[in-house]
Amino acid sequence: MSNAEILLEFIERVWNKQEMDCLSDFLDKEYSIELDNGDPWEGKTLDHGEFRKRLHHSFSSFPDIHFSIETMISDGDSVAIAWILTGTNLGSIGGYPPTGKKIRTTGMTIYRFRNGKICGHIQVLDRTTVMKQLGYIK
Repeated sequence: MSNAEILLEFIERVWNKQEMDCLSDFLDKEYSIELDNGDPWEGKTLDHGEFRKRLHHSFSSFPDIHFSIETMISDGDSVAIAWILTGTNLGSIGGYPPTGKKIRTTGMTIYRFRNGKICGHIQVLDRTTVMKQLGYIK
């Protein structure tokens, strides 16, 4: 299975279907998050348990979170994707109360692979649009 195929399955099963019991199928034992401004885990290296906490954080804020992959480019041990994120805010976000509002935003992520497993990412996400859509900022 190619890195691109592994990533597509990871996004679908872990993020879109919230199948967290399969993390070890996709993730290296150490997962580093770099250049992901606004992510509480930015600059950290996570084990599977910490990555699961990160997922719970996202799923509690947006239980119906969904990523649609728009573009994918694979180059050696890196796979870049451009995506559209949708979801309904039913849980608090960083101290902000849930709004019940739907969001739609875009982003790009470059995933890194080591020995056929995802070992980290660099990400750009339009968090300003999300905050506006939720009514937290104008």
